Amino acid sequence: MHERTAGGPPTSPPNLEVFLSLGFRPLYILGCAWALISVAIWIFTPALVPAPFFAVAWHAHEMLWGFIATIAVGFLLTASATWTGFNPMKGLPLALVCVLWIGARLAYLTGGEPAFMTGLVLESLFFGYSALTLLNVMVKGRSRRNYGVPFLVLGLGLSNVLFLLATLEGDYLRVIDRFNTGMLFMAVLTILVARRVIPFFAGRMVPGLDIPMLAGSGRGQLVLGCVAILAGLAGFERPMAAALAVVGLIGLYQLWRWKPHAVLHKPMLWILYLGYLGLSLGLLAAAAHLLGLGGSFLARDATHVHIVGMGGFAVLIIGMVTRTALGHTGRPLALDSLMLASYVFMVLAVGLRLAALLPSAFAGPLLHATATAWIISLGLYLYRYVPILIRPRADAVPKSTARPAPPRATPQP
Repeated sequence: MHERTAGGPPTSPPNLEVFLSLGFRPLYILGCAWALISVAIWIFTPALVPAPFFAVAWHAHEMLWGFIATIAVGFLLTASATWTGFNPMKGLPLALVCVLWIGARLAYLTGGEPAFMTGLVLESLFFGYSALTLLNVMVKGRSRRNYGVPFLVLGLGLSNVLFLLATLEGDYLRVIDRFNTGMLFMAVLTILVARRVIPFFAGRMVPGLDIPMLAGSGRGQLVLGCVAILAGLAGFERPMAAALAVVGLIGLYQLWRWKPHAVLHKPMLWILYLGYLGLSLGLLAAAAHLLGLGGSFLARDATHVHIVGMGGFAVLIIGMVTRTALGHTGRPLALDSLMLASYVFMVLAVGLRLAALLPSAFAGPLLHATATAWIISLGLYLYRYVPILIRPRADAVPKSTARPAPPRATPQP
């Protein structure tokens, strides 16, 4: 029996097989729900975070590896099926990966060193197995230009281990250093994906818009991003700053070439442009921080971290999880008023968080306002998209009337 959405056409009931058919379905829900819950814990009930984590380290970890990297893995497990013609993970393996992810979240909140190490192992298996399955389909589908993607996911997993071990030792400076390493792996991966999908999406959604892919500058960004990672691991701050500055400047150049004025009437596009702008500016802010430039505001680690993490990653994520979820479930690429409000609240959260970093008597209230805007933004997404993500594609043919599918041709490299 079919259900009917409010004011809309009949929809199929929830389906577990469909829910576990592609990585974005469960991982978008888990990642966004945890981003909402973990920020609520961090701002309103930080005493729930047990040792050996200390509150700031737990917050930083759950935002980068528990939320941002999780959404990235969900996207890559889905996009790689399109890139290669082979679905890397579905059914029981995807369910087990989700169980690993949930188990890590619970272990970190249990407290004590045994639970902490259990979380480390579970999360390492999550990233390691995801990277392995991605590499398998890249090789199988001969998608040579994407061979680096699994290794960036593996890098996220390895940087996570380094971060957690530094946390276990209670070394705050090393925790910050390892977090920056993980954030750089995420930045390189984000640039690789965003530099491809933003012009592609824009060209599809705006008739007559012709913008370049800028593959050459994108390769330069990836090389310099890896240089920044290696320089950071080696402790060479000035070369690291120089590489980050050039990557950020290239990002600004790419945005200019992508004709941002032409997408102002398309919220699904301008939110991606805005996120890429935030990422580029955040990398420039990180370079200024390393060089001791920018005064007291950029002297704080939290400034460039939040420009990159919220203004870059989170803004891109709210745009990507809406656009790709619609596209991969066979629905029109149309944004309703609730999701437009979600975009607005996410951008508001970024502004409020950066304002809270300024020295004033309002830092506490601004943090609470930031958390509220963040929770509303992600809550609206979950309210609107969970019913979509747990159901079959809108254009799916009922099994009783479906014809046998023709044999699938071997994908071309």
